[in-house]
Amino acid sequence: VQLQASGGGLVQPGGSLTLSCTASGFTLGSSAIGWFRQAPGKKRKGVSCISSRDGGTYYVDSVRGRFTVSVDKVENTLHLHMNSLKPEDTAVYYCAGGGSRRYCGTGWGTGTDFGSWGQGTVVTVSS
Repeated sequence: VQLQASGGGLVQPGGSLTLSCTASGFTLGSSAIGWFRQAPGKKRKGVSCISSRDGGTYYVDSVRGRFTVSVDKVENTLHLHMNSLKPEDTAVYYCAGGGSRRYCGTGWGTGTDFGSWGQGTVVTVSS
């Protein structure tokens, strides 16, 4: 099971970016999949999650309404569409999935039981 994240970069406040995470060795949708981020000097936190059973999507409060998560089943790729970016969105973004977690549920933001992790892609929001 491998995950390859891409799409990070430097963007001005108010701008947009789309992150991608291509999975190999498992089919997206067979387990919960998520995006996480770690800002400099801070702990890793959950950003968004998709449950495998019902496809329910979850977002941390700070990104709800600005970020949208989606799955391209043909490409087996997870996307995170980020709009109205703020400097506080600056972080290394990681995708995770292929583990034993099926529903996002309580505690998904900790990243527990997601299985494999991508290598991370850096997003910097700055003028």
